[in-house]
Amino acid sequence: MLETGLKAKHILITGGATGIGRTVVTAFAAQGARVSFFDVNGAAGRDLADGLGSAVTFHEVDLTRTEALRERIMALADEAGDIDVLVNGAANDMRHKTNEVTPESWRDTLSVNLDHQFFCAQAVLPTMRRNRSGVILNFGSIAWREGLADAVGYVTAKAGIEGLTHALAREAGPDGVRVNCLLPGFVRTERQVEKWLTPELQDEVMSRQCLRRFTEPEDVAGVAVFLCSDAARAITNQTVLVDGGWL
Repeated sequence: MLETGLKAKHILITGGATGIGRTVVTAFAAQGARVSFFDVNGAAGRDLADGLGSAVTFHEVDLTRTEALRERIMALADEAGDIDVLVNGAANDMRHKTNEVTPESWRDTLSVNLDHQFFCAQAVLPTMRRNRSGVILNFGSIAWREGLADAVGYVTAKAGIEGLTHALAREAGPDGVRVNCLLPGFVRTERQVEKWLTPELQDEVMSRQCLRRFTEPEDVAGVAVFLCSDAARAITNQTVLVDGGWL
């Protein structure tokens, strides 16, 4: 049996109320970890936490409010103990025509998809480095490598996440902190099915992937748990794709 070493570890997950994040929260809870998760969707977050027991706590947080976010992370560490693992999972794959982007909408898109990943990492790194142990897992997307149309801000943010990952991994590695990036492909979440999955897109997914099946949230969550576990203790500064072989 794979020894993950995650039992009783304190895991902070952003964007954990719905979609892939919801499955990631559930997967870490199944490892016996103490899971705290942030999301702006209060109803969905409370519903998930209520169903997973006392080891899982939900905090309604707007990740784009940077100062409040950092204060919430500091308070959480005081309340529940040092954060051992940070999973930066929150995102919004909004679509937008390039000619319709304004300075304000551009800033909003990067804020919700990129900025908080850095500021969450910045908040937890001092303690991780002092403890000489810790894991940060950033969620990106194959969207930037594929060049997703009508989403230039989202694509730019996702490209930035890989750069952020490599910079932090190199900086924090000497102190025993691992930093990796996970890139999902098309994942069959409720949001993706409702908003984007057409017969044409299904045909494209099945023709582009090596595997002729949809990637499910559980597929992504399993890799996330592995990368944050002791089984991956020699893995850092890496980008791991979970895309069914699309790229």
